[in-house]
Amino acid sequence: MSAFTPVHAQATTGSIFGQAPAAAGGTVTVQSASGVTRQTTVDASGRYAIGALPVGTYTVTLQRDGQTVDTRSNVQLRVGAGTDVSFVSAANAQNLSAVTVTANSVPAIDVTQVDSRTVITSQQLARLPLARSAEAIALLAPGTVEGSDTFMGMGMGASSPRKLVSFGGSSVTENAYYINGFNTTDPISGFGGLTLPYGSIDQEEILSGGYGAAYGRSDGGVISQVGKRGTNEWHFGGQVLWKPKALQGDPRDIYYGPGSPNAGQLYWRRGDNKSTTTTIDAYAGGPLIKDRLFLFASVEAERIEGTGASGGTASGAVGDAAGVGVNAPPTYNNHTRLDDPKWYAKLDWNINDNNLLELTGASNKSSYRGNLYQYDYATGKQGAFDHPDLHIKDGSDLYLGKFTSYLTDDLTLSVLYGRMKGTHYNELPGYDPTLIPIAGQTSQNPAITGGQTFGNAQTVGQLFDPQHTTKNTNLRVDLSYTLGDHTLTGGIDNQDVRDSHDGQFTSGPGYAWAYAEGDPASWITGGPEANGPGWQGYPWVRPPGEYAGGETGYYVSKQIFANSASVRVKQQAQYLEDAWQINDRWLVKIGVRNDQFTNYNGDGTPYLRLTNKQLAPRLGFTWDVNGDSSLKVYGNAGRYYLAVPASVALRSAGSSTFTNVYYTYTGIDPATGYPTGLTPIDTSRGLEQPISANSEYGQPRDPRTAAATNIKSEYQDEFILGFDKSLGVNWVAGAKATFRRLGRAIDDWGDTGRIAAKMAELGMDDYDKVNGIKGSYLINPGENPVIQVARLSGGYYQVPLDWKKDMGFNTTLKRKYYALEMYLEHPFDGKWYGKVDYLFSRNYGNTEGQVRSDIGQVDVSATVDWDYSQVMDYANGALSNDRRHQIKAYGYYQVTPEWMVSGNVAILSGAPKTCLGLYGADETNPGLGYGAFYHFCDGTPVSPGYKREAWTYLLSLGAEYRPDWASRRLAFHVQVYNVLDQQRITQTNGRYGSSANVRPTYNLPLSTQQPRYVQLGITYDY
Repeated sequence: MSAFTPVHAQATTGSIFGQAPAAAGGTVTVQSASGVTRQTTVDASGRYAIGALPVGTYTVTLQRDGQTVDTRSNVQLRVGAGTDVSFVSAANAQNLSAVTVTANSVPAIDVTQVDSRTVITSQQLARLPLARSAEAIALLAPGTVEGSDTFMGMGMGASSPRKLVSFGGSSVTENAYYINGFNTTDPISGFGGLTLPYGSIDQEEILSGGYGAAYGRSDGGVISQVGKRGTNEWHFGGQVLWKPKALQGDPRDIYYGPGSPNAGQLYWRRGDNKSTTTTIDAYAGGPLIKDRLFLFASVEAERIEGTGASGGTASGAVGDAAGVGVNAPPTYNNHTRLDDPKWYAKLDWNINDNNLLELTGASNKSSYRGNLYQYDYATGKQGAFDHPDLHIKDGSDLYLGKFTSYLTDDLTLSVLYGRMKGTHYNELPGYDPTLIPIAGQTSQNPAITGGQTFGNAQTVGQLFDPQHTTKNTNLRVDLSYTLGDHTLTGGIDNQDVRDSHDGQFTSGPGYAWAYAEGDPASWITGGPEANGPGWQGYPWVRPPGEYAGGETGYYVSKQIFANSASVRVKQQAQYLEDAWQINDRWLVKIGVRNDQFTNYNGDGTPYLRLTNKQLAPRLGFTWDVNGDSSLKVYGNAGRYYLAVPASVALRSAGSSTFTNVYYTYTGIDPATGYPTGLTPIDTSRGLEQPISANSEYGQPRDPRTAAATNIKSEYQDEFILGFDKSLGVNWVAGAKATFRRLGRAIDDWGDTGRIAAKMAELGMDDYDKVNGIKGSYLINPGENPVIQVARLSGGYYQVPLDWKKDMGFNTTLKRKYYALEMYLEHPFDGKWYGKVDYLFSRNYGNTEGQVRSDIGQVDVSATVDWDYSQVMDYANGALSNDRRHQIKAYGYYQVTPEWMVSGNVAILSGAPKTCLGLYGADETNPGLGYGAFYHFCDGTPVSPGYKREAWTYLLSLGAEYRPDWASRRLAFHVQVYNVLDQQRITQTNGRYGSSANVRPTYNLPLSTQQPRYVQLGITYDY
């Protein structure tokens, strides 16, 4: 019998294994508090193992000749892990009739797992001072950092003030979320995922790498939650939490940054941007039929009410003090309310000792409303009601079933199927469709405005399709067979995502007035100086200084943006893995996973079919050096593939419109913000003709022209080597080295001029010269693509492009991450628990991943990166999620039987800064003419990471009182987050502009640490 039993990352089960050298041929029986009972035989070498056990508390009993000789009680299984429960030596066992010991004597090191994980239990969650989110829990793990605040409000629970997480240098959309084994990752773009009510989490498993072949679809990290379940005793309880704004620190005001024309002036007065949060939850769980049928159910209601100066658009966080807008200073005082109800229910049916059925339901619905009042910035006083804010409703419902059958002692089958449906809706009460939205107010000509900003009550720039829904189905079948020293596991993992009626369009009459500024003598886009002799093959817009009103470089455009589609992503995978227990000390895991990804456009036609040669090998080992789980050396290597999410189809394979018609102006209506005295600026398409840098003119996209014909899936390779060591009976220490390399990515490229030049070189001229070459193609950056262009006479040209010669790039794809972690942990001994981690890491290259934090770009796999060659010059440097040094410590101390105190510390070095301006020493706008997105400032190359934000220090403390007079069922809590009220700047705006026209928002703080707050709570558990 193998001492290894299959337990996978993102699983809902654990395993128990161990040695009983005196009891070969005897039996070991495990029984959980929820009635699950399993039995196995101790093999000839004195080893045993029982796998696929639902997470819970177990009693482990060793029997010989029908007599109980040893018992372990209160054995707590951790999800995805093995728990070593070894029994006494042969000499002692022969003289014992019955011995009972507690789980505290169970070794702390799991020698059966080769991956890198942190598991936080419900007991720890109840004690540690943490924000109540899955992401806040994940930040306890080494190598995890908060994502940029520019992504707040994205993904699931879009109106909730939840920050996303970067794992090991990856972007925030490259993670996977699970609930009870079901993949709940945001099906649209990968921003976050559905999570459980905080009080319903039994365990949260945080994986930062090294997981086996059974799972994939992540090259960042995994947040896997296992919900609570009923036991043979009825329990019920509830909790009330209150975070009053009166006990919150005053958010720091935001001032224009160094180098800005407005440096030192007040941008955002935030002292009153505060909110009160009230949370109420309740639960009940117990047996419907003892030992057979169990129920656990919970509800949670959270309301956040706040006020604060606002720019007038939905902030994504009520009373938020961290994120700021970048278009205009706040002009309103916003009174906001966010309701965030959740529920969770689980039914467990032990059909018999060999068959289990689990049914799970979970839901999270959020609703945001706001009312905006006039606000006098000079005095900080609120005026009369002006208009309502955007009303956002967002939610998901999950239903799943899992069947587990222990067909024999050596053969286990599990089947999981579930469906998650999402609704995504917003509306603007009192919306006036006649008002034109105004963008770029800080770029209005001050000679006309007197330094003010003129706008109107149209406070939403984009509206979304109110019929938007998503549906995600997931089918898993896993079969595990133990054959001698080998445990063979294989299965399928199929996921189908449908994103219906997903789209947005410009509000008002369908267009916006977008103000901008630049060098009056420089072409707005393209031109002979930027693009040389072939400049007419690119989009161009003449300099504003050639026209009345543009003498100082100010201009405006009539901007239209719209897209909508119903799209689908189909993901299938098969895997096979062998866990070979070579001897009692060495375990080797060898596996392979085969992924297939197919993306469909709005017509149901595939535009990406990534189904060939996507074999992902996985190799791992553990060495139980001393044979007693006191010293473990482990390592693993693997490849991880990632699909392109559904949202990419909206612009890369749909009917997308993104155009501008350019003008200079001589006046602005102060009541509406509309430009007056317009003079059209000539473009490559003519006067007053819409022009699109990416040729997005609303024409239907031929799916055969959406991507390179030789495109392949994104993948990342990872290598880990580490050890864990027991130091006596009370301490565990360890170290781990990690290396990650992004081997391939998918992004869009759209240099139409270079495509036309290559086709001319090859004599390809039978195509539509206006719309035949598309404005973007999905490619693998750094590799030579072959694209298709439709022929007027039928069929397609196959256009081969050389990455350097034809496409003009002088750099290839690079994202690397290496880290060295060291930790020291004191397991809970009834008195105290503590853990401290130090991590040194580097995250560098020229691409963050699927999104860009430095400019807040959320277009997954369609970022500014790689669109044309000039935007990638000098792009190599420290990436946005690079934090060289991380120190994390957390723990709790039982002062007396009634009193417990806790703490959580995070000290991180600062994030890298960028500076983006016009191109080269002459500060031109070449290629597709995107503007200030080049890695130059004031004509000088500036690579990312040339400067750093300040180090951040975060200390949070908590205390709990459980009085004896209430039988310790009643508890009073207090948590103080950010005790020192550190509010250091965590990100600044790197958009410089040009030396002639430095953007006012250059170096503007975009986010700061959240101010101190106090949370008070009362809990009752029966």
